Amino acid sequence: MSLFGSMNRMVTITINKNQYLAEEGEIFLLTAMRLNIDIPHLCYEKALEPYGACRLCMVDVVTCGKTTMTPACTIKVHNGLEILTDTPEIIKHRSLLFELYLAEAPKSEVIREMAAKYGVTKTRFLKKIVHDDPLLGKCILCGLCVRVCNEIMGTCAINFINRGPYTVINTPFFEQNPDCAGCAACAQVCPTNAIVFDDRGSNRIMQSWSHTTVPLATCSSCRKSFAPEKLMQKVLNNLEPAIIEEIRTLCPECRRKLITRKEVGKIPKS
Repeated sequence: MSLFGSMNRMVTITINKNQYLAEEGEIFLLTAMRLNIDIPHLCYEKALEPYGACRLCMVDVVTCGKTTMTPACTIKVHNGLEILTDTPEIIKHRSLLFELYLAEAPKSEVIREMAAKYGVTKTRFLKKIVHDDPLLGKCILCGLCVRVCNEIMGTCAINFINRGPYTVINTPFFEQNPDCAGCAACAQVCPTNAIVFDDRGSNRIMQSWSHTTVPLATCSSCRKSFAPEKLMQKVLNNLEPAIIEEIRTLCPECRRKLITRKEVGKIPKS
């Protein structure tokens, strides 16, 4: 077993002229992160297959003295791999991208902070201003929300709409979508915090997705709303073995209390 707790073979790679041990087959972006080598990125998510959409993580792969600019999230580590992460060309590429992102998502604090590290504080490009933008002027169209909704949750409640400079992400026809489970996985993976939802009483309002309203399950003990009904049913129906009926309708807090009381009751009195 390797020092990193894996059965994968450790190989030697070169990053910025320095040699390191790395796990064979690991995504290079993860290797760089583990080695504290800064490579900006926005669209990488461990639960999804890398696809290099944001282009910020571009690095130079050196092969026989020639370099090829490639997204770090699509490179698999192998013995002898040589990478340059901060050449003048790479820095210029990232700086230009940050200008484009400042124009695409002018209200994104995340983009502004990342861009500032590269000395980019303003953009030469026309800023995209959409009044009453449901994504708050923060969306960079990386597609992570669409992918997690489709590929992980299997819901397909949102997608890309229109083409070119008019492309946005939302529900079909900008109407409330009953297919939405209210899981908020989209909000969890959004790199720029563009997606907004709010729990109000017994409903979850997906404000960014045309104010789609999703009923919340109510705890049969404390009567508090605690999770989207659709999501709860989906999880409970897929549990192996099935969760006992006694705790199916309890919120996590009441469930813990009930289990604790039962466990305490099993302790023999001295």
